Amino acid sequence: MTLIDAELRPSDRHPVRRSLLVVVLMATSMLGGCVVGPDYKMPDLPILKNWPAAAGKQALKPTQLAGWWKGLDDPLLNELVEEAVRGNLDVATAKANLRLARATTRSAEGALLPSLSQSDSATRTRNASGDVSYSTQYKAGFDASWEIDLFGGNRRSVEAARASEQAEEETLRQTLVTLVGDVASYYVEAREYQALIDLAERSAKSQLQVLALTRRQFEAGEATGMDVAKAAATAASTQADIPSYRISYAQAVHRLGILLGRTPDAVEARLTKPAPIPVPRRAMPSTIPAGILLNRPDVRAAERDLAAYTAKIGVAEAARYPSISLSGAVTTSAASVSDLARKSTIGWTLGPSVSIPLFQGGQLKAAVDEAKATRDKYFVAYQSAVMTAMEDTENAVIGLTQSRLRQDKLRQSVAGYRQAAELSRTLFQSGASGFLDVLDAETSLYSSQENYIQSTANTATYFISLNKALGGGWSGTIDADQPLVVDRNEGPHPQP
Repeated sequence: MTLIDAELRPSDRHPVRRSLLVVVLMATSMLGGCVVGPDYKMPDLPILKNWPAAAGKQALKPTQLAGWWKGLDDPLLNELVEEAVRGNLDVATAKANLRLARATTRSAEGALLPSLSQSDSATRTRNASGDVSYSTQYKAGFDASWEIDLFGGNRRSVEAARASEQAEEETLRQTLVTLVGDVASYYVEAREYQALIDLAERSAKSQLQVLALTRRQFEAGEATGMDVAKAAATAASTQADIPSYRISYAQAVHRLGILLGRTPDAVEARLTKPAPIPVPRRAMPSTIPAGILLNRPDVRAAERDLAAYTAKIGVAEAARYPSISLSGAVTTSAASVSDLARKSTIGWTLGPSVSIPLFQGGQLKAAVDEAKATRDKYFVAYQSAVMTAMEDTENAVIGLTQSRLRQDKLRQSVAGYRQAAELSRTLFQSGASGFLDVLDAETSLYSSQENYIQSTANTATYFISLNKALGGGWSGTIDADQPLVVDRNEGPHPQP
């Protein structure tokens, strides 16, 4: 409902209108710093009170998470991570979302400022009475308007936009955390299956030698047909593992190519030369402060989303209060362009208006309730993100610790079974032992070596998972301002 719609001209000297304008301007100045809606405060979550404090020399520091993959001491892995950061499509999408959020923030900030536009016109009139004559009228002017943010609705919009922009920044960080972790995981997986393929090929070769020896002994009457059949079955079973390992190896390598934003076979040639499974060279600190978890990008993004939707309550609340707008215009008209602003008619208008929402069928109150319910949803999402971070960290810590213990025991197991296999062969060739002892020793050695390779990869994987759980990711600079698609000839031009 408009209460005031006044135009003031130089000839207008009505004292009531002048007084009303003064009252409006005074009220504007007094309410200029007023905002409605709740003021955001970062939640204090009770669930973190039982988390270890950041005390002691063994506490993890955020700087230790920077470049964590370099702790695996693999130059090729380092190269692949850098290439993935540059070319990954998920990262490109996150950059575009961040640019969109930044543009939204600038748009919201623009609503706080007055708008100004210029309008020019020229009108030619034909006078048909008596002698035909023509006259031309030129006009130039400026129009200005400004919505005074009395109750902070626009400022709350800016607050929400800035928080959403910060949430997108954290989403980009989280995308990089996930990307680096995935590149490292699939690289470890590729090296794991390379080692398993090599193991299966070496074991099958050894088992075929045993099969050949068994056949010679069978021909000499020193072994039975059952011995030959079991030796052949054992070698065939080991050979059957090779195609399965090759499939898994190819899948890991192809996934690496996609993570780099390239074709699936893009990194095959670089992985052809076998290399050991990368393992962490250092132990993780024993204490992980709660602040590390709260700094995890997905947790930070959830907290910024909560801040944004808290501010949006103020936006909805401000719509229930009166609004004041100021509009004005300055115009000049003359018979020629050269006379504009000199020998011309100059006029100006200034019109404040007040709009008061009286009845909207409960829509404005419903919008506030909707904003509060949405804020509560994001509050729950923030709590869930923190609890997920705690769960991921606890699982990774336990997994890394126990995997290292298992790896050490399996190393001892491999050494023992290797010695047993060598002794059983020697005894079998000398006739002091039966074939079943050799077969059992060979099978046990192959199984223990397979378990050890898998355990070594598991240790590296849990190390990766722990660093991902703590929010460790790319620490270098990321340029999110440059669009991927460069548009040309954007100005006025003929349509093709």
